Amino acid sequence: MTRAVAKKPETSVTLLEAAKVVLRRTGYAGLSTRDVAAEAGVPLSQIHYHFGSKQGMMLALFEYLNAQLLDRQSAMFTDTTLTFSQQLDRACDYLDDDIASGYVRVLQELIAASWADPTIAKVVRAAIRGWVDLIIAAARRAERAHGSLGPFTPEEVAALISNAFIGAESLQLLGLESKSVPLRRALRRIGDLLRQAEDAASSG
Repeated sequence: MTRAVAKKPETSVTLLEAAKVVLRRTGYAGLSTRDVAAEAGVPLSQIHYHFGSKQGMMLALFEYLNAQLLDRQSAMFTDTTLTFSQQLDRACDYLDDDIASGYVRVLQELIAASWADPTIAKVVRAAIRGWVDLIIAAARRAERAHGSLGPFTPEEVAALISNAFIGAESLQLLGLESKSVPLRRALRRIGDLLRQAEDAASSG
């Protein structure tokens, strides 16, 4: 009689880390479960056992990375010792870490894949919405503390910031950042504009 073998969490994480490596090398379209299994040094059957399919594995990878990022973002955007502009400064500081971790590449690959895959689109939308909601809440606190955010509502501020970061990350992966396309510097200017509004409110 054969005993059922419990899924080992460490095997699942090993596969997700391997998937991240292969994704960065081949992109979503070129990624194969066989390559991921070889990178992880485990049988191909383990991918089907843990995730069911390539799609399931990629969604698990995204959720694995996004949970880490959202925990960090939540701690940052709910830190009442920081002003809204300081929170955005810190978000800019984290950009290189997010690129190095593989999160940005996974997000951008899955955004592209989601255009033709409603299941992936649903997961990606929910993840981005969680991040946008954190920014909206931070913008509302800033509005209560300092008054108007210029002509923008907190929701519009969050839409602009989220679009700016996701767009900058996409162009960064394309290697477009240069002296004439200063992506990081432009992102930091958003914090500078908010700082001016905060200073004006404090002095008024």
